[in-house]
Amino acid sequence: MAKPRRGDTIELDIADLAFGGEAVGRVDGYVVFVRGGVPGDRLRVRVVEARSRFGRAVLEAVLTPSPDRVEAPCPYFGACGGCRLQHVAYPAQLAFKAKQVRDCLERLGGLGPFELRPILAAPAPYGYRNKMEFTIAPGAVVGLHQADRYDVVLDIERCLLQSETMNALLDELRREVRAPGLTVYDPATEAGLLRFVALRAARGTGEAMVNVVASAPAVEALAPVAARLRARVPATASVVLTVNAKKAAVAVGSEEHLLGGRDHIRETLGGLTFQVSAGSFFQTNPAQAERLFALVEEACALDGSETVLDLFSGTGAISLLLARRCRRVYGIEVAAPAVADAVRNARANGVENCTFLAGEVRHVLPALVREGVRADVVVADPPRAGFHPKALGALAQLAPPRLVYVSCNPATLARDLGDLVARGYRVEWVQPVDMFPQTPHIEAVARLTRGA
Repeated sequence: MAKPRRGDTIELDIADLAFGGEAVGRVDGYVVFVRGGVPGDRLRVRVVEARSRFGRAVLEAVLTPSPDRVEAPCPYFGACGGCRLQHVAYPAQLAFKAKQVRDCLERLGGLGPFELRPILAAPAPYGYRNKMEFTIAPGAVVGLHQADRYDVVLDIERCLLQSETMNALLDELRREVRAPGLTVYDPATEAGLLRFVALRAARGTGEAMVNVVASAPAVEALAPVAARLRARVPATASVVLTVNAKKAAVAVGSEEHLLGGRDHIRETLGGLTFQVSAGSFFQTNPAQAERLFALVEEACALDGSETVLDLFSGTGAISLLLARRCRRVYGIEVAAPAVADAVRNARANGVENCTFLAGEVRHVLPALVREGVRADVVVADPPRAGFHPKALGALAQLAPPRLVYVSCNPATLARDLGDLVARGYRVEWVQPVDMFPQTPHIEAVARLTRGA
């Protein structure tokens, strides 16, 4: 059969899932990607893109369903850009993610033999998220972006990934947006007030936060909204206004105003209490976060005498948990609100052997090395981009005997582990953890040691 052309309708057997969740099929060796397929499916698809080495197609019909195909429970599935794997049975999702980690480490990282531990499944494949960001769009729409269309926002009445408290707040917020008196920001004209809303709910305490992102510091106009939200959803402990007056369509801003309650909510993990403010990062799936942190503790193998560096330390969760088992912890974090939260969290939990340093790891870590700081163990939980080369070089110069790498991106994990192995480290084991069911995202914890 000749290579398919744009507009052709073909039948396709799905053999695998690619990074990002697209299904993969082949026509006489020619690779075709199609969203919505499941390995084991036979599909009828229409080719919409035909490049020299691969093509893309849209699903027209499932001719023979895979044994791993299930009915997606969300009415927005397929249109919404959030979840991409709801149509895949959960055990098959786990197998795909474990394979993704292994493939990346072997192909991209060029790693030799290492132990890939069985993936840790999430106890709750739905309702696990403690933070969601929704766009407020013209027409009083409060929702999520359509798949591959950042200019189109779907009105989402209920998201299956977030808690019922957050869904209740989403419903109340939509009522406020549709009531007279408030305007919605229009990116085309750059006029209007309301832009985004970020919802948080703490699993351990039940407290919830609403962070309204607006184009101006309209405290007087939004304070009554905050009061009504707190009255209707009693779990609401914090309502915050974040001002983003710039054109960039992001749910962060240059200033923050308290509209009601406290400027933070409290969460509990591993027997500790954490204060989480609007601008701070905190693990999105707290149930799996506790298991991930237990893995980190195991990998650190602390006896109480060690100095630990916690790179990309966020609000200090890992730092404070490890502080109970070692002599001293230094946490490095670029986000100033997260550092402030970490300091408050240490104080609130009576932890006195943690020092938190604000700044980029690529700048702070080399400075610590120059000052003669030594570490017995380093824990790193970098963003999706992984380590900056300068930071990785400084880490190799520091040369801690044990290194624990927490990753949310198998590709950059593979790249960084390959670099560290070339610099004298050995990967002992890697443990995938499913923090984000129904999505292609996967976390992994890797333990490395120096020398043979």
